[in-house]
Formats: sequence, C-alpha cells, structure tokens
Amino acid sequence: MEEELAGPYLTIAVLCEKVLQEKDGVLSAIRIISQMNIVGPTDEMLPTPLALTALVSFTAGFVTGKYIVRIRPISPSHHEMGGAQTPAFFEGQDRGVNLVFNLGLVLREEGIFWFEVLLQDKLVTRIPLRVLYQKAGPGFPPMQ
Repeated sequence: MEEELAGPYLTIAVLCEKVLQEKDGVLSAIRIISQMNIVGPTDEMLPTPLALTALVSFTAGFVTGKYIVRIRPISPSHHEMGGAQTPAFFEGQDRGVNLVFNLGLVLREEGIFWFEVLLQDKLVTRIPLRVLYQKAGPGFPPMQ
C-alpha cells in the first residue's frame, strides 16, 4: 500500500475553550471557536492575550510507532506565533490518539489566523480562527 494511504487518518481538528475527559476516557470539546470578536477602547487593536485549546485526534490505520504532532499558529500577516508539539504513539488499525494542546497567544491584529496541524513536519490540515476588532462606543466597556 502506498505510504500516503497508510494513515494515520485525521479524525478531529478543532479549536475550543476547553476539553473535558470523562472517567471512561470520552472527550468533550466545549465551546468550539471559529471566530473571536474583540472590543477595545482604541481605534487600533491592542495586544490581546488569548488562551484556547486545540483538540486533534487521529486514527492509526496501518501506522505504528512514535510520531511528533505539532500545532503552528500563523498570523494574518503570515508570522509564525510559536505553538506546541507533543509525541503521539500509534498502535495501528482502529486505535487512535487524542491530543489536547493548550495554547496561549497574544493577538496583535485582526484577520484570519491559521493553526497548522503537522505530523512529522508534514502539513495535515489547517484550522481557521477569524479575529474581528471593534472600538467600543461611548459608555460601553471593553469585552473581557
């Protein structure tokens, strides 16, 4: 079988507020996020800290062994913003791995941020996050 058809197969790639893992191992992605609306006191967006979670899940297919999975955030101006990585051990067949990445970023611009999911430095998918900024009007405090 050709290597690219052997797996692993991407099952889930999503940004969310948090991931819960129950006692039986079942995961729940809470508050899936594809857009952030930021309100601030100035005409231009101020640096805004953002904590979010990426849930990435693979099914092994014919792949076995240890691989590195990485999340690489890219800003709208095409700058890499750090990210996170972790090893994943694939056992083959229908066995999968669920990976939770806690990402702390500082947003400095609005637009579409792309969170690239890489397996052994090969791009698997990209998760978009649209960030919109609006200056608060008189009498409206900035959103937290």
